[in-house]
Amino acid sequence: MIKKLFNSILIWVFTVNPVSRIIHHMQTRTLYSVIESRTHPYLTPLYDKLGLEETCFKSMRKLISKIKQEKPDYIAAEFFYGYGNNYAGVNLSNLDVMLYTLQRYSPETRVIVFVDKKERKFVDKLAAIFPLYAIFIMPVDQAQLVKVLTEK
Repeated sequence: MIKKLFNSILIWVFTVNPVSRIIHHMQTRTLYSVIESRTHPYLTPLYDKLGLEETCFKSMRKLISKIKQEKPDYIAAEFFYGYGNNYAGVNLSNLDVMLYTLQRYSPETRVIVFVDKKERKFVDKLAAIFPLYAIFIMPVDQAQLVKVLTEK
């Protein structure tokens, strides 16, 4: 009987208790990677080395759904300018809708953007509207990325 009670308490502490979830979140920093193309840099070993828990998403829609449930510390995504999009000039890129969602559900999440050198000038337009934590021209300088990910 006492053993069952003890096990029940342990289960509650580590699964139900919101305080333990907060403590776990404080210890483990999370990073969501949005991989929409083959050109997205493979940085999983670097994230592992830095103690980041990476979750990969192959679509922005799935990422947005997850943001509404859990708040990541970082989001790393590749920027694509919307040259001929169907948004009637409302959105600049593939990141706009996700950034609007972050403003509502997780404004403290830091967004790291990877961009092709040819599209760098368009990221500035996006940065004028949304807070971007860091912008990297590809190929990514991993030493600089480490510096950004270890800043407090």
